[in-house]
Amino acid sequence: MTASLQSHLEQMARYHHWATARLLSSVDLVPDEDYRRDCGLFFASIHGTVNHLLLTDKMIWFPRFSGGEVASRSLDAEVEGDRALLASRLLEATAVWSGFVGALDEATLAGELAYRMTTGQQRRLPMAAALNHVFNHATHHRGQVTAALSQMGHDYEPLDLPFMIFEEKSAS
Repeated sequence: MTASLQSHLEQMARYHHWATARLLSSVDLVPDEDYRRDCGLFFASIHGTVNHLLLTDKMIWFPRFSGGEVASRSLDAEVEGDRALLASRLLEATAVWSGFVGALDEATLAGELAYRMTTGQQRRLPMAAALNHVFNHATHHRGQVTAALSQMGHDYEPLDLPFMIFEEKSAS
């Protein structure tokens, strides 16, 4: 039996939140010097990368889907300098996707998302591809953070999707 597009996207939304929470638990143990160190990531530091995740999740992509006001900030603009508040705000931002995806009907999922890029260009994407992008984009940057943690000698929990699935099965 194959899973529906809806159930796939709901799983990816859960994974998005789960993996972010798990990553932030590991990041919370990192000294501030390492957390803010420019370690060659696209957004320089762990802080810069986590900040970018909040910016794109909450202020760019979610408003595109929900009809809200999209931030007109640079992709590296600092949204939150306090690391505890940044983590809390990012967890709140990732938590909303499950309910949002779960409320979408079949026609909406089969449709397109029309949006304006941060450069001002108009774009259209299939709705499912746009949602998958949000979750994949975060996976890409979580991977950068785990690479930085590893290079600095810090431990982190595995973030692979099967670990979430195993946890969900053991909890039920």
